[in-house]
Order: sequence, then structure tokens, then C-alpha cells
Amino acid sequence: MYGSRKDDIMTYRKLPQTLYTDIAPTPVADPAIYLYNHELSQELGLDDAIWRDELLLSGNQLPREMTPIAQSYLGHQFGHLAMLGDGRAILLDEIVSPEGKRYDIQLKGAGRTPYSRGGDGRAGLGPMLREYLISEAMHALGIPTTRSLAVVTTGETVLRQTPEIGAILTRVARSHIRVGTFQYAAHKGVVKELADYTIGRHYPQCVASPHSYVCLLDETLKSQARLIAQWQSVGFIHGVMNTDNMSLSGETIDYGPCAFIDTYRADQVFSSIDHQGRYRYSRQAPIAQWNLARLAETLLALIDPDTDQAIARATEILQRFEADYYSAWTELFGRKLGLDQATPDDRPLLEEFLQLLEADQLDFTNTFIALTDQPEASVFSSADGRDWHQRWLARIEPTKAKAIMQAANPRVIPRNKTLAEAITAAEAGDRRLFDELLAIIQQPYAKQVPPKYTEGSEPNDRFITYCGT
Repeated sequence: MYGSRKDDIMTYRKLPQTLYTDIAPTPVADPAIYLYNHELSQELGLDDAIWRDELLLSGNQLPREMTPIAQSYLGHQFGHLAMLGDGRAILLDEIVSPEGKRYDIQLKGAGRTPYSRGGDGRAGLGPMLREYLISEAMHALGIPTTRSLAVVTTGETVLRQTPEIGAILTRVARSHIRVGTFQYAAHKGVVKELADYTIGRHYPQCVASPHSYVCLLDETLKSQARLIAQWQSVGFIHGVMNTDNMSLSGETIDYGPCAFIDTYRADQVFSSIDHQGRYRYSRQAPIAQWNLARLAETLLALIDPDTDQAIARATEILQRFEADYYSAWTELFGRKLGLDQATPDDRPLLEEFLQLLEADQLDFTNTFIALTDQPEASVFSSADGRDWHQRWLARIEPTKAKAIMQAANPRVIPRNKTLAEAITAAEAGDRRLFDELLAIIQQPYAKQVPPKYTEGSEPNDRFITYCGT
């Protein structure tokens, strides 16, 4: 059997067909497995004898039981609503893990679909390796994320700014239901069906609620508030937080122009297309709340037939976002600074630390590590910084703080320079750097890390990311 499943058909197919299109992957010339995630395969309960197959993972040859689809959705891209959908991704199937959790198995770069909008439906090896590595890094950091089961090269060339090696990534997600999916469903008049399905799949605790759609909005908000706080705690910038890139499952999805901060700047932007800094580091929480408001708009008629009552109830939920976000943020940054039970009263101390980081142009990850390793030594050169350090020492419990900080502060993240070097070498035929980096980022809290993987950038370095994935 190619996977465990409790239904005769893919459950998403039980939804109105306007939400998807039947489509088969376009065969490729010469598929070959480049990467295969055996650990993930085991977690999902997959049979490697079946799944570790280039014909299956390229979409060239699928079991008869599979009935693949491309999903429809809208998306606010930089604030402007657009018709989107899976332009090069094809959902192969759903499987149920040994723990009873349902997952989507999707091929990215599997060929054109009705939503391709002039694109070729393909992907290059470099961007697929980038998504594989960063999603595995996020998983190792304990941050909810889609994951990658495999990367397959296609034996074909894709034309971008320069010719690239063609590749297909197998993405695994709790689902691919996005805020943009709800926007599309509302536009088509099928939002109730989608909402009921999403509740059953992701928030079964809402089924018995007398206000199940309020519960859906509330639970989604809670999951996103914590997710964004987790991003902030490791210096992760998503880069393209459109409504089609916010998942109802609460997972990080779509690793396009994302990157991790080196030298700390609150308004850091990496994406080449984010000219106004809409999705900068300091704006990720407000943008998440904005996206959730777009979700709430689609649910109003379900929340209450009285529009004014529905708006009032949805607004009440949305206004909780800031409190939920800062509760998670204070907890996470508190632990990074050795506080086991940080309180709202600690937030000014935590925020001041970040302000001092920026003023002294210090590396985000390495400064937390420096404090972890030598808490008695100030990391700041200014009088304000030394004053902060003394107040921090007075706040922590030295006997407990070190262990708390060691568990909360990764020594290694996928740094921009080393990631770019590893992918460039892999594209040129030498995968040794990539394999080494992949192994290292899967152990982010290891005490011994080769120095080249912890070196920060110079304060004036500017790294630019692109939407290749």
C-alpha cells in the first residue's frame, strides 16, 4: 500500500469542485531522486519500497488510486486581491500517519495547471533545495512548518534568468487550506462547506461549539499568533505574507524570499519584490492580523445572520490577536534571556534588549549565544547597554537561567551566505556543502558547530532574496 488512508477518496474531493481542478502531473524526461527524507517518511508511516521511487515522486507514474488535483484560491498580494491557485503544484493525495494525523502530499514543479497564468509549471533545483533545507531547519527549531519528503531532478532545463536544472519537490503539509482558499470559497458561495471541512480537519474542538465558526476564527488566530512569535524568536522573515501564504493549519508555508536575520534590524527586508517593506521583520505580526481580518470577512455570514452582530463578534476575536501574540512573544523571548516565567512586566526589558542589539549592530543569533555562554560579560559597549546588563542580571536566577537559555537559543540557523554557497555548489554538481549544512541545521542546539556556520555578516552587508520557490 502506498500510504495509510481511512477514506476511499481524497477528502478534499468531497468539497464543491469549484475549489479544485482534476489535473495530472506532466511527465518529465529523466527523473532521478536527489534527496529523500527517510526520517519524515518513517514519521508518516510510508513504505519506502513504494515511495522512494523517482517515477512516483516525479509524477511520471502514479498508482491508480491517486486522483491528483490543483487547488483554487485567491490571494492579497502586497494588499491587492488576485486570482491565483496552484500554478505549478499538484496535490497527489492525503495520507494518515500512524498517529492518526492527516497530511497532504503535493508535488511542486509538476507541470502546468489551469492556474499557471502563463508560467511553465516547473521549478529549478536551487529553489527546491532551498525550500527543503529551510523547512527542515524550521522543523528542527520546533516551529510548525510544511516539510519536504523529496527532491527529484527532471532531466530537463527550466528557463529563468539563466537556464536551471529542473526539479520537483514533494511537499508534506497538514493541509494546503489558505486564507486565500476561504476568499475564493466566499467568492464562489461555498464558504460554509470549506469552513465545515476545515473545522473537521484542523479544529475538531469547534465541532461541538454552539458558535463553531467563531471558534474556527479564534483557533486560527491563536495558532497564527504563536507561529509569528516563533518566527520572531529566531529572526525569521517570511518575505511574502500574502493571504495565499497563510495556512489554516498554523504551519509556515511557501518558502519564497524568506531569510534569517544576521545583524539585527527591526525593519529588515530581504525580498527583492518588497520595495515598500510591507513584510519586514517588524511588520510580520500586524500583517498576520490583517490577513486574519480577511479570513474573518469570509466568515461573517456564518458567524451571525445579522451583519452588525457578525462584525462585532469577529472584531472582538481579531482584537485578541495582539494580546495572544505578545503573550507568546514574551514567553519565547523571556526564555531566550533566561526567564522561565516571563510576565508582561518583563516586556520592556526584552524590547530594550532588541533596541540595544540594533544600536550596536550586533548579530541576532550570536548575541543570545554570547549571553548564554558568558552571562556575566556584557555584550554591549554603550553605557545604556551596560545598565541593561546589570538590570538583566538582577532579574534572572543564575542557577536556572543558563539551562533555559541553552534550550531556547539555537547556535546555528541557515545563514544567507552559507546557504547560498551550498546551493550554488550543488547546482554546479558538488553537493558536499549542501549535505553538510543540512546535517548541521538539523541539530540547531548542538554545542559544537563548525565556526563557518555561526559567522554573521558584516553590519553593512545587504542580502537579497528572490521568489524562486
